This record gives sequence, structure tokens and C-alpha cells, in this order.
Amino acid sequence: MTLPVILLPVGVDDAALDACLAALEAATPAGTPVWLADDAQGGPRVQAVIEHWLAHTALQAEYTRRPRAIGQSTHLEQMLQACGDADVAVLAPDALPLPGWLQQLCDCLARDASIATATPWSNAGETVAWPRAGELNPLPADAARLARACAAMPLLHPELPSAVTHAVLIRGSARRRAGGLDTQSCASWYAALVDLSLRMSGLGWRNVLCDNAFVGRRDEGRPADGDMEVLANRWPTWTARLAGFLMDDPLHAHRRQLLQAYEQADLPALQPDLFGGEDAPAETQP
Repeated sequence: MTLPVILLPVGVDDAALDACLAALEAATPAGTPVWLADDAQGGPRVQAVIEHWLAHTALQAEYTRRPRAIGQSTHLEQMLQACGDADVAVLAPDALPLPGWLQQLCDCLARDASIATATPWSNAGETVAWPRAGELNPLPADAARLARACAAMPLLHPELPSAVTHAVLIRGSARRRAGGLDTQSCASWYAALVDLSLRMSGLGWRNVLCDNAFVGRRDEGRPADGDMEVLANRWPTWTARLAGFLMDDPLHAHRRQLLQAYEQADLPALQPDLFGGEDAPAETQP
């Protein structure tokens, strides 16, 4: 199966981007297409990180930079439109993918034609946060061990209130039918993705958890000023549904199963440091 293009909107944090690109390189098959798109956000240090990575990556990478910023959701919608009807993976610029993440997301969409978005587990994924729901958990102490634990998970693909911004694979045909991102009403990718997810759900598609994939993140996505009011007005039951999901925690048993698999996973003699650098997480159990 040909892997989809990865869209990575460039941010302003050079250290986070450097760690993201290192993890992406280690966790993604060589030759996978990656598009780094800069909405006039990255300064000289960010551009230096990108230039160095482009000179050494085994991925099929492209970098574009706009002369003037047009805004997060508008910029991302232009990227999505350029990809036509193709399925596209959007990765946050501070994300830390684990091995197998992209193939597992692709397999998730392939198993069920009703799935519009597949979202992996994350330490900072709100509804898909692990090991504790709705919290900013520490990055996993052992990324390779967690990747093996994820690979052993049963594939239930439970439905989520919406996709989450740390990483998401979007079915291109569903996105096109739903009309793409609402860039007029939603300034942030956070709100635009929620809105798109709910519109696709209304058309009969599902937004699901990809049980066997994990993408870490250093922080959670956040809406822009006014975005939550837009969502509340357009989708009056959304806030209550999200709160109910976090309180009832329908993924509790599934989350616990992943924790048990992590604790029982065989530990090789030597582990490559997928997150790397001085900011690598301490060796503590999640």
C-alpha cells in the first residue's frame, strides 16, 4: 500500500520541530512523502532546522514558505486542497510519532469505508490521552516498548467525539464531500478539525481511535480566540458531548489494556532513543 502524504504545518518552536522531524524520520518508512509548509511562522532557527533535515532525510520531503501569513486554518485548507481527493495525514509540528504510526492509520481507514478520520493514542490527546484521559500525561518513558504494546492491541476502532490535532489521517473523499475546512468561521486547526469531524459524522462517516498507533506530543492543541463560541453556536450539543465522553471515559478498559500490554512488553537489551536530545523524557513509568 502506498502511504499518504504527511502534511506538517511549521510552527515557531525550533527545538520542538527538530525533535518532531527526528522522531518522524525514525518512525516512518523511507520515501514517504512529507510536505513541510510554513505560513511565514518559522524564524531563522526554524529554517535552519528544516534546511539541515532536508539535506539528510530519507523521506520524500518538500518545503514551502508563504511570504505573508494567512492564518492557521486557511493555510492548512490550501494544503489539503492541493492534495485533491487523496487521503492525508496531518501531523502537529511538536508531535513525536512512534514506529508504525502511519501504516497503522492507513490500515485503519482501509478496514472500514465508513471511517472518515483515524486518530492515534497520545499522551496529550484529550479524548485519546493515555494513560489518563483528559490529561497532559508525560511523554512515554520507552517509546519502542510502547510501540510494541500498541501493535498487540485489539482493533476495535471505537468512535470518538471528533478527531484530535496531534495526528490524524483524513479520508480525502469524506473531506471533499463535507466541504473541507471552514476557514471563514474557525481560525485554528483545533476548531476547524472539530467542525469538519462533526460535519463528516452528520453525513454518516465515523471519527475513530486507531487502537494500535501512538503519536506523542509536548502540549495539547488549543483553539484561537472566539473559536469555542463558534463551535458552541454551530454545534449546541458539542461541549456537553465532549464533557460527557471525558467523564464517562468509554475508553477506560481499552486504555487499561494498553497499559497492561506496555507493562508486559518484552524489553530488548538496547533501546534506540526515538525522542532524543536533552529534552528526552525521564525513565519513569507512565
